[in-house]
Amino acid sequence: MPLTNIRKITAMALTGAATLALGACATIPGANVAPGSPITAEEAQVGAQYHDDFVAEFGGEMTGPQARYVQQVGQNIAVQSGLATRPDAFDVTLLNSSVNNAFAVPGGYVYATRQLVNLMNNEAELAAVLGHEVGHVAARHSARRQQAAQRNQLLGLLGAVIGSAVLGSSDLAQLSLQGSQLLTLRYSRSQELEADQLGVEYLNRAGYDPRAMATLLSSLAAQNQLDAQLQGRDNATIPEWASTHPDPASRVQNALQLAGNGTGVLNRDTFLARVDGMIYGDDPEQGVIEGRQFIHPVLRFSFTAPQGFYMINGTRAVSINGDAGRAQLTVGPYNGDLDGYVRSVFNALGGDQQQISPSAISRTTVNGLPAAYGTARVNNGQSQVDVTVFAYEFGNDTAYHFAAITPAGQAGVFNSLYQSMRRISAGEAGSVVPRRLDIVTAGRGDTVRTLAARMAYTDAQEARFRVLNGLSSSDQVVPGRQYKIVVRSN
Repeated sequence: MPLTNIRKITAMALTGAATLALGACATIPGANVAPGSPITAEEAQVGAQYHDDFVAEFGGEMTGPQARYVQQVGQNIAVQSGLATRPDAFDVTLLNSSVNNAFAVPGGYVYATRQLVNLMNNEAELAAVLGHEVGHVAARHSARRQQAAQRNQLLGLLGAVIGSAVLGSSDLAQLSLQGSQLLTLRYSRSQELEADQLGVEYLNRAGYDPRAMATLLSSLAAQNQLDAQLQGRDNATIPEWASTHPDPASRVQNALQLAGNGTGVLNRDTFLARVDGMIYGDDPEQGVIEGRQFIHPVLRFSFTAPQGFYMINGTRAVSINGDAGRAQLTVGPYNGDLDGYVRSVFNALGGDQQQISPSAISRTTVNGLPAAYGTARVNNGQSQVDVTVFAYEFGNDTAYHFAAITPAGQAGVFNSLYQSMRRISAGEAGSVVPRRLDIVTAGRGDTVRTLAARMAYTDAQEARFRVLNGLSSSDQVVPGRQYKIVVRSN
């Protein structure tokens, strides 16, 4: 969460700006282009227009040998699509994000997060993911989803967003204040399956093992399940809004059928050598989650989520989620007027769809920080919810705030969260050390347990090791074979 890069009040405020962006797209790039046709000039222009927004929204662009490797693999698989005849016609970006995600937009722009790359176990899996994303572009899925969004633009957006925050609905949660998000609306199941099919075709053409699509989807499903267990939630209710690619488990068998008896290279050793040392999980530059604590060593603050809630560290905000409500911490423009800041957040939450005003704004001090807060009761269809904004002044030009939504009468569930915000010392900030991948070779006496014991975690070491290396519950390590572990290292 590099809060200094946030350009809008809060990603939770899916306001009229999103509706205006929808209405402004009178002509949708690719809407009248036949699937599989080469990239048009219009599509290339749109992709270039939003590229910087995507990079900023997902943690920034990584550089160096690891990024160049991902770019090379991505360009080589993308050219198999026929969208262009030269690999360098595609712009492939490795994003500094701790969320498992990948996407592509019209114009030949392809993106993958380092966390998703960390989950892979060979080059063919990397090519499979990037090929799947290129498949969405080749089939012009983005244009189809934008057309559907336009048809629904007159929906009451705020009510839908509040409902999604409390009830877990994900459809409108894919919209954001950035018009660029319209290019990556969540795809339908049929579109995901079509992109899987195209991705497998590209793997075959490039000489990779086509089964890599299935093994990668299997690893992603296992990671989703493990995350759910570690966060104490039902895997069936995994927040789909955290990923544009829900339900990978149901696609594994389909991907295996698509691969058939095809064969090809995996390039496992090359891949492992290239990802060795990559940051795993949160980058301290963006703040880190340790259990229920979030600590930002650069911006020098920390807070603790309430018992029973889990956190997701995004590039625009930190989300705190649970059955009793959801909250986000983020930043907005601040001019020294804390009361005015709180009101501006409420205004942004309502947007053009509905005016939200707190009954009153109260002032207090939290761990030495000047603070202001207010709560508004909002109608949500046949029920009501409480919207709370709790802001802190960290300097004359710096303020952070929580924006929370809870069922009516339950706003107090986040009181401990609000009271936990504090500054951290230089020493505490300096003690934050990132986790990184370390490629090790299994010795004669090594087992899953001995290698897992070297993982930089205090819980679920064996489960984490198995998921990270694509191992089933019965698989054992092979002496002389390389494996990934996660260690603390600067």
